[in-house]
Amino acid sequence: MNKALLVVDVQKAFYNEKWGDRNNHDAEEKMATLIDHWRKKGLEVIYIQHQSNDPESVFYTKQEGVEIKESVKPIGEEQIFTKTVNSGFIGTNLESYLREREINEVVIVGLTTPHCVSTTARMSGNLGFHTYVVSDATAAYGIYDQDGNYVEPEKVHTVSLATIHEEFALVMTTDQLIKKLAL
Repeated sequence: MNKALLVVDVQKAFYNEKWGDRNNHDAEEKMATLIDHWRKKGLEVIYIQHQSNDPESVFYTKQEGVEIKESVKPIGEEQIFTKTVNSGFIGTNLESYLREREINEVVIVGLTTPHCVSTTARMSGNLGFHTYVVSDATAAYGIYDQDGNYVEPEKVHTVSLATIHEEFALVMTTDQLIKKLAL
């Protein structure tokens, strides 16, 4: 199987204090480990970058927040697909890019687990790609539910992963993935 690593929305906007508490503070380190393995094997590393046209957004195209974090920055000719919604497949040619290269196995890392990571994973699975989400190379922020109750970041992360596991993707850790895919 041809494989691609999708690095979703690992952008400076997530340094903004507006997000509050986050789990998995080592996620970017795990992402960098996987990117390094991918590059050493000559496999495709693809970046998904969220951009907003709203000047008030931390992802506004003319603000520093839109930039990809240094620790996982693309090099050379690595592809960057820009999007304005949660899924890396909507409004981009990501699907056709993968199909043209006969890539049928997709590994997803990035930010944030309940939003762009899980939405991209759901679509990837629904489009027929064999999809993995790396639990320790993703992270979530605390959120408030519909009744105003605070939900801790770890719980948001865990439940988000549980809702996609074995339905849209296989969820595993960096070490499990490296062993399974012999990276």
